[in-house]
Amino acid sequence: MILKRPTGPLAGLRIVELGGIGPAPYCGMLLADQGADVIRLDPSQLTGRRTPFPVLHRNKRSVTVDMKTAAGVDLVRRMAVDADAVIEGFRPGVAERLGVGPTALCAANSALVYGRMTGWGQDGPFAQVPGHDVNYLALSGVLHNTGTAGGPPIIPLNLVGDMGGGGMMLAYGLTAALLSARATGVGQVVDAAMVDGAVSQLAGIFGELSFGRWVDGRDTANFVAGNAPWYGVYRCADDGYVAVGCQEPQFYSALLAGLGLANEPLLADQMNHAAWPAMTARIAEVFAARCRDEWMTVFDGAETCISPVLSIAEAAAHPHNMERGTFVRASDGMLQPAPVPRFLGTPAAEPAGAVRLGAHTREVLSELGLSETEVDELTEQHVIRCVAG
Repeated sequence: MILKRPTGPLAGLRIVELGGIGPAPYCGMLLADQGADVIRLDPSQLTGRRTPFPVLHRNKRSVTVDMKTAAGVDLVRRMAVDADAVIEGFRPGVAERLGVGPTALCAANSALVYGRMTGWGQDGPFAQVPGHDVNYLALSGVLHNTGTAGGPPIIPLNLVGDMGGGGMMLAYGLTAALLSARATGVGQVVDAAMVDGAVSQLAGIFGELSFGRWVDGRDTANFVAGNAPWYGVYRCADDGYVAVGCQEPQFYSALLAGLGLANEPLLADQMNHAAWPAMTARIAEVFAARCRDEWMTVFDGAETCISPVLSIAEAAAHPHNMERGTFVRASDGMLQPAPVPRFLGTPAAEPAGAVRLGAHTREVLSELGLSETEVDELTEQHVIRCVAG
């Protein structure tokens, strides 16, 4: 299957992605969305299967190869010679044991950027300790500060560690290193650790801590954690929810007016921390009297920073998201996020659906200069397998 090369600001870059799940493929997706030719490598025994992660594997070409064989390792090294970057998400040392670590791959391509995605980083006492998103958030300080006062820490899906602190940080690191390589002709290793990325996302909180405007933990003073009556989520009569972000005084006044609470003494002082629990309870009582969409009608047209809490399906059908094309359907018809960010000069193409694993093996090896006979021999040796898309 010939994958139409997408347009975008990264068109012309070739990235080799060495398997993996979660943040490393997400990094590859972000790069592929913006036009990079991302070639994903999976074990040859998976040839012909549908990927279980079709959105993360969109826009990519797929090659299956047995990297536990000398011939398979040689193919990976040959791909790296013509690549701008390599992405791997193994535990530290695994790529080296396979023979596809940065020393081996950079030997024949001094400008190669080698991106490494782990939870704990390439060194340190936890480097070889298993973990998942929640563990990285736990050691970063993020989890301790996520949630309302008196309640347990709340896991923010796997967005802050895996995707934000991991995949996005690796994509940022790779593009920065690629710019450096183009200027100097020398590549480098990018060590992206999810715990490091999670800590980086606390930058604004560190500033608040230094000025005494934030308490380290789930404290009532931390309003963006949902402790303030004017910054949180309220249940409605139909079990729908509204999100309230009325931080500024004028928005808070509009909130009270819409709720019919403008003259209640309890709610007069917006910044009375001691009264926040009682204020929250009173506002919750009023919101619970009507359905979500009724409240949105009440606040329609008013500048209040109040929004309905939408399901994914509702969000995809919301007029704002529809007009901007925030959600798209790929060539396979699957609903998914549109490529981001948006480039007005070099816009990304519509995403192409993920192909069967190994769909581009013959095509990519042909580009490396292998003859049909060589490809057939590697297939007979079970080093590779080929399949139609």
